[in-house]
Amino acid sequence: MVNEKLKGKTVVITGASGGLGEQIAFTAARNGANVVLLARNHDKLCDLKQRIDAAFSVKCMVERLDVSNTEEIPKVFQKIQRDFGPIDVLVNNAGYGIFDEAHEATLEDIQGMFNVNVIGLIACTKEVLPFMREKKSGHIINIASQAGKLATPKSSAYAATKHAVIGFSNSLRMELAPFHVFVTTVNPGPIATQFFDIADKSGTYIKNIERYMLDPEKLAEIIVQSMFTKRREINLPRWMNAGSILYTLFPMIVEKVGGKAFYKK
Repeated sequence: MVNEKLKGKTVVITGASGGLGEQIAFTAARNGANVVLLARNHDKLCDLKQRIDAAFSVKCMVERLDVSNTEEIPKVFQKIQRDFGPIDVLVNNAGYGIFDEAHEATLEDIQGMFNVNVIGLIACTKEVLPFMREKKSGHIINIASQAGKLATPKSSAYAATKHAVIGFSNSLRMELAPFHVFVTTVNPGPIATQFFDIADKSGTYIKNIERYMLDPEKLAEIIVQSMFTKRREINLPRWMNAGSILYTLFPMIVEKVGGKAFYKK
């Protein structure tokens, strides 16, 4: 299936050097979009650009960007719009997590997660808002997490960042509705990417949930197909999202019943 609305549009993806971001970039290009790849690892971005250039007749641009460096974000986005043109879709994919109990988590790690997952995401979004509002068109896709809906032990700080992303997105969606700019949050469960190289140093969590992990290529296809639609949220896998709905309705019961299972990190 091809998303015809993407042909000739410009899609900017943060955290595009690997994992889900890489798959979103490749899939968007396959659907005819021009893509701008942003991440800290410039070499990996260049490798992805070579593969996109070889496979598709679209424009592809790479820029090194650490979204936690908020001073650099305006410069990079100004360059994109100067050299590449208006941004039609922004995918805020950059993010990471570290699984520790609250008493063990360092303030440095907590601040780092908030700087990337929340402040960096908001800073990138602010760079595209004036143009999208002016032309009354655009789509902002924020990669959040099921952790933002159903917090579990050993992820208090990470879950807090994803709660913040969902809250920011929900408010932003209402602000942008009069301007016909879409806002979608993507709330995935565990994805088979290098995310857990940092988040789960012991490897215990991966062993427990490996068979339930989402395929990043399939998830990227769903995300790209949602571009320029009014889809409010993408919640996967369905069984995990059902758990988050139950938690909203019956929090005390879910916490009591799921207590031991939640500790499998």
